[in-house]
Amino acid sequence: MRHEVTEAHTATAVGSGDVPVLATPWLITWMEAATVRAAAPFVTAGLTTVGTGVRIRHLHATPVGGRVDVLADPPAETEGRQLTFRVRAVDGSGQLVATGEIDRAIVDRRRFLAGASAQE
Repeated sequence: MRHEVTEAHTATAVGSGDVPVLATPWLITWMEAATVRAAAPFVTAGLTTVGTGVRIRHLHATPVGGRVDVLADPPAETEGRQLTFRVRAVDGSGQLVATGEIDRAIVDRRRFLAGASAQE
């Protein structure tokens, strides 16, 4: 998934810092979106995945106007309903922006939403 950094994606805009470069929270959002796509082959009708863990190292700043390609590699093996994706982000010059892992759990969509409603 390719993304272009805009002013709205900066650390200054989201309050996670005071510099006009890609904010880590946006980077994680993009990485999670890539895992949702990569998880599609693991779910069937009525199931979905939810994020359960994020371990990311943001290694390189990306300025406004910069491009970031985000990749999520599906796990070779699954442990029950738990999926761990290796993720990485690379900028337009090929430099590694971030690397890490994101965990997702396979859940029954209806039961999950019923549980969320019960907590309100």
